[in-house]
Amino acid sequence: MPQGVKCSVSNCSFWKQGNLCNAEQISIDIDQHASAHYDTEFAEEGLSSNHHDRAENSSVTCCHTFRPKS
Repeated sequence: MPQGVKCSVSNCSFWKQGNLCNAEQISIDIDQHASAHYDTEFAEEGLSSNHHDRAENSSVTCCHTFRPKS
């Protein structure tokens, strides 16, 4: 479980009291890949979970870990 990861999205299934994230792992990517499906397999030259990008600042990033509470 990530230690001390703060989050204010209270409708996420990983959100817990005190604004802490209870996810086992956090997945973050740049907004350009916001609609990427990391649970889908691609050919070796395709986008994979091991790809690397550079973000110029935090405003171009997004968290893929979010899962709405059911």
